[in-house]
Amino acid sequence: MRSMGLDYGDRTIGVALSDELGWTAQGLEVIRRTTPEDDLERIGQIVREYGVAEIVVGLPKNMNGTIGPRGQICKEFADSLNRTLHLPVHLVDERLSTVAAERTLLEADVSRKKRKQVIDKMAAAIILQTYLDSKR
Repeated sequence: MRSMGLDYGDRTIGVALSDELGWTAQGLEVIRRTTPEDDLERIGQIVREYGVAEIVVGLPKNMNGTIGPRGQICKEFADSLNRTLHLPVHLVDERLSTVAAERTLLEADVSRKKRKQVIDKMAAAIILQTYLDSKR
């Protein structure tokens, strides 16, 4: 059973998938956002192609734990995923996931241009791995 992790942003959606055993998360792709319908269609294609059974969406919280406007947008996106794809959708606190991804890429000496191309799918992998680890 594969799980999918999503880092939902204003311009892009980072996508990660778990292995079939649900132990590890790997970045898959970055979806360039166009319309909500097209975004959901691409996510649905990935769900069908890889046999995804559940989706994890990063929930950006404020440092004090409250949910701000960006968090509310992510909750609405998660609801639309659930209604459209009829799969369980879990929200996972994503505070500092992008910061952690950026730090990892810097430590690996990845160029600035390359970092921009992979940061979102790496953040999605961190979000998904957090969820997978919490299930064990």
